[in-house]
Amino acid sequence: MAEVTGKATMKDRDWFRYWEKYPQILWGLAIGGLLLVGAIAFLWHLGSTGLIDETEPLFAEAARQMVVTGDWITPYYNQATRFDKPPLIYWLMGVAYQVLGVNEWAVRLPSALAAIALMFFGFYTLRYFGFPAPLTGKRQNLTPTRQLWFSAILGAVLMALNPQTIAWGRIGVSDMLLSGLMGSSLLAFFWGYAKAEVSSELAAKRFPQGGYLAFYILSALAVLTKGPVGIVLPGLIIVSFLVYVGQLKVVLQEMRWLWGLAIVGAIALPWYILVTLANGQAYIDSFFGYHNIERFTSVVNNHSAPWYFYFLVVLVGCAPWSVYLPMAIAQTQFWQRSQWQRQPRSQHLSLFAFFWFAIIFLFFTIAVTKLPSYVLPLIPAAAILVGLRWSFALTHPEPQHRLSFYLAGIANIVLCGAIALTIYLSPRLLGDDPAMPEISGLLQASGLIERGVIIWLGITIAIAILLGVRQFRWLWLPNLVGFLLFLTLVITPAAFLVDSQRQLPLRQLAATVTEVRQPNEPLIMIGFEKPTLVFYTQQPVQYFLRATRTVEELQERAIANPDSSTVLVLAYPQKIVHTGLQSDRYQTLAQAGAYQLIRVPLQAFLNIQPAQGH
Repeated sequence: MAEVTGKATMKDRDWFRYWEKYPQILWGLAIGGLLLVGAIAFLWHLGSTGLIDETEPLFAEAARQMVVTGDWITPYYNQATRFDKPPLIYWLMGVAYQVLGVNEWAVRLPSALAAIALMFFGFYTLRYFGFPAPLTGKRQNLTPTRQLWFSAILGAVLMALNPQTIAWGRIGVSDMLLSGLMGSSLLAFFWGYAKAEVSSELAAKRFPQGGYLAFYILSALAVLTKGPVGIVLPGLIIVSFLVYVGQLKVVLQEMRWLWGLAIVGAIALPWYILVTLANGQAYIDSFFGYHNIERFTSVVNNHSAPWYFYFLVVLVGCAPWSVYLPMAIAQTQFWQRSQWQRQPRSQHLSLFAFFWFAIIFLFFTIAVTKLPSYVLPLIPAAAILVGLRWSFALTHPEPQHRLSFYLAGIANIVLCGAIALTIYLSPRLLGDDPAMPEISGLLQASGLIERGVIIWLGITIAIAILLGVRQFRWLWLPNLVGFLLFLTLVITPAAFLVDSQRQLPLRQLAATVTEVRQPNEPLIMIGFEKPTLVFYTQQPVQYFLRATRTVEELQERAIANPDSSTVLVLAYPQKIVHTGLQSDRYQTLAQAGAYQLIRVPLQAFLNIQPAQGH
């Protein structure tokens, strides 16, 4: 079998030797291919569906308010300050609004571009440093360029084609922007770290140069995206890595860290100072106290989870590549500290990626509040590790590692089979969603379930065949092809179907509101808070969770203002029934999906008794 693998490798060498004669063409093909992957993953139909409740329209509306009011310091949503996040994502959306108009494309474009930029930054880094050197320090008798190209292309593609990156790269929130900036800053650091070893001139500069300078600038922008975590996490990763390789003092001197902190402060601090001066203690308590310290030390917004939560998030979020992470991490042999310390810096990328992955994973596992998006910044490190493992397998016959590939392949079969089963059962697993009462039947009628099951069963069968004929190094291929098919043939049309049921009715009713609303007529929504209503009506909305509280509030208004006119109420029909209003006391203006829009004289709320408990 080793002989067959060796012959295959020789054919690969002959094939690649032809392309090595034309490096410009090779670069062009690689960049063109990655542009196509980025366009499919992040730009295709980016603005064709509406904003997704609950979080996305909060960002979109805060950015719109900045453009409307001209206040680019204090974010506002629905006539209240919004101190959840720093302003960079709002600023980028605001610029996009002014170029593209206020629409879904403009809201999501910063996230999409951040994902694409990170993919290319990863490709460029792997192209020059993307081969795991043997710990003996001896080169394999293979052309390093070949492995670098495989590492760069596979690693970059894996950064893009995974559920986590695609999900967050296609919605208008700050998570993908943070991941892109943090990932790019860490890659920039590695560039500076690897190049300083061979450039005495660079190491002798008093001011940060090259990759180190880019690291400080990108980290400062990350601080403007999500707060202190934008520099704290990269700092923990870099310090841990440098302590391990025994170069902390030397590299900190090379980085000119005091100058670096000054650069970060000069870029990031002015906004924090201005927003504090404008809002005082309210901003400090909300942003630093609640959204940073409390999220790490206590459960916020009921986002609790067991200690093993992020194992599941990584398993699903990096699927189907996650099953190869253990063997990719094992290949680094991170426990061989003394041997790693003897390696040149340029060969430390896999070890650096391991620290990158491990520190973020441990940091958020320790944190009490847990959300899937928190570990998004470790996805690039996981892609680097798995990409390096596959590039090594494609360029090295290694019969001694058959068992690890076989076990990972079996895990791949189990995972893909579980995904196929989950898709098959999805109509039952969805449960009853009052916003989408017909979604299960529509999914079954659409043929998307059968299509998804066929794709993942096809991946499973292809992997089983490759395991049977012991072609372990090609196990990545059916995963890649199948994932692309699933994205284009199932996920994208499913997104349109869900949007037509969940979000389109709200957009339709928002359009009706803008047409029929009278001057100063209040708009009220009963039930779940849907921030899209604020964004699409571009008007303030008052939200009430319960019908009883709605009636109490409106009765007080009616008593205080006997001459008051009408209110617009948007709710599920049963919520309107729970208010105690009779159908002859209000005017039905429109109905879409599960929602109803009515106009009610404010005095109609007097002398009615809402249903208790609703």
